[in-house]
Order: sequence, then structure tokens, then C-alpha cells
Amino acid sequence: MAVYHTESRQQTVELGRRLAQTLSPGSLVLFTGGLGAGKTAFCEGIAQGLGCADPASSPTFTIVNYYRGPRPFAHFDLYRLQNQEDLEVAGFYDYLDQGAVVAAEWSENFADLLADEKAVRVDIQVDGENSRTITIEGETI
Repeated sequence: MAVYHTESRQQTVELGRRLAQTLSPGSLVLFTGGLGAGKTAFCEGIAQGLGCADPASSPTFTIVNYYRGPRPFAHFDLYRLQNQEDLEVAGFYDYLDQGAVVAAEWSENFADLLADEKAVRVDIQVDGENSRTITIEGETI
């Protein structure tokens, strides 16, 4: 487990870029942290680090945003999903099986279901207006 402190949105994005360099096809990244913590900013960095051309945005209303690139990226928001069937219908496991890097915001809503998954776990806590404490388990960057 490693703990990082960022003092700006750009530093959070950069940490995501760094993590992306360690991820393999089919990697799963599970995010926890409150509303506005910086999960989407971190995912923006992952998308950039994977070489995805389109800018990442929040999947709150779409459930999943898929970004093409040399290493494809599927960015999920699990907040409004209720059960394993919802995950399957949204294509969660299909994206993993196809070799996309999958990131899931609000993974705490599926903590029991995802507990045994081999995953990188990222927790983002707000320390101040722009400062964050980011804990990463399962990967070293």
C-alpha cells in the first residue's frame, strides 16, 4: 500500500497517468471516495496514460464511458447499479474479458461482490479544497 498527497487536480491526473503505465490489459481499478474527491480526474490521467485520444469524463449518467486507444479503457460509475445482473448488463465483465483496462468509481457499492477480484484499489480522501490523500493498494507506481 502506498499513500500519495496531491495539491491540485493536475497532480491527481498525473498520478493516474503514472498508474496507467503499470496496468496490463484486463486490469481492474476499483475506486472509493466521496463525491468530488477526484476519482474522475484520476481516471482522466489513466486514460491519458493508456494513450486514449478522447478526454475522459464522468460516466455518472451513462454508467460506462469507453475510450479507444492502444490500450482501451472502460470507465464505470457503479453508483446507480444495484446488483450483479446490472454489472453484467452494463458489460462490466465483457470489457475485462476483452482486455480493456476497467476502472470503477463507487466500488464500495459492490464491496462484497468485488472483494475477491484481483484489482488495484484506489481510495481518494479530500483533505482541503485542492488537496487529496490517495491510497493505492495492489500496484506500485
